[in-house]
Amino acid sequence: MTLSLNALAAPLAASLCADAERLRLKVSGGQDAPVLVDAGIDCLGGIEAGRRVAEICLGGLGRVRVEASGDGWPLALTVTSSQPALACLASQYAGWGLSHGEGKQAWFSLGSGPVRALTGKEELFAELGYADRHDSSVLVLETDRPPPQAVVDKVLADAGLAPAGLTIVLTPTRSLAGTTQVVARVLEAALHKAHALGFDPRAIVDGMGSAPLPTPGRDFLTAMARTNDAILYGGAVHLMVDCEDDAAEALCQRLPSSCSPDHGRSFGELFKAAGYDFYKLDPMLFAPARAVVGNLRSGRSFSAGAVDRARLLEFWLA
Repeated sequence: MTLSLNALAAPLAASLCADAERLRLKVSGGQDAPVLVDAGIDCLGGIEAGRRVAEICLGGLGRVRVEASGDGWPLALTVTSSQPALACLASQYAGWGLSHGEGKQAWFSLGSGPVRALTGKEELFAELGYADRHDSSVLVLETDRPPPQAVVDKVLADAGLAPAGLTIVLTPTRSLAGTTQVVARVLEAALHKAHALGFDPRAIVDGMGSAPLPTPGRDFLTAMARTNDAILYGGAVHLMVDCEDDAAEALCQRLPSSCSPDHGRSFGELFKAAGYDFYKLDPMLFAPARAVVGNLRSGRSFSAGAVDRARLLEFWLA
């Protein structure tokens, strides 16, 4: 495959930096050092910044729109991609765990963006049959602290980049940009669960997802709960697949978040009950509330799950 996620994302990252003042971002570094884009730590940022960061996360192979949602909540995000496996799994998926130090001063974040495709260390890339090479790249971190130099050095070494070739975007979840770029993962949540269920993501040839956009929480835990609940109870996806009908129907029936026994409770409540250990939560919970799967091979469509807007309003309104 000749598509380069990193080549496609490069002009998007350059545009984000060029419009930093208008987008209420802070940009530092450059020349012989990585460019650091603060999208909400020491600056306000905004929804438009988060929307554009989300498109960078998709490696230039997806579009994100802010739209009216109705049903008692004004705002929603809609994500589309004609290359969903590459956009969502090879780029947007936060599959790179980065950490440094121990104890209270330890730093940790999950990295996403097209830089993952330069490392090729995750088994996922072998399954997708995809590798990328480019002299510049973007790493998006959901964090409220800049990464230590040791982490930056590791990223550069693993990706084979010169310092000036790397742009690092920082998006704390409690910020407008952070909340926006996390909710914009609604389609990726569907692709990731499909992969976890054993469905070949390369058979998903097109896709659309939407989810309501909440007010950011004032702290990390509240913000994380709201962004997850937006997808678990308000997210809907439409996947176009090319496979046998039995496989398409089975995927649809097993895809919604309601297939998990943990469904029905706020993510914040579940996270607290799990001792704030993300890995103790049921991985099958992380999916949109509703799925429609259309099979191009037969022309049939299947539907499962349902959006629970009333539950979201209960979670989100004072």
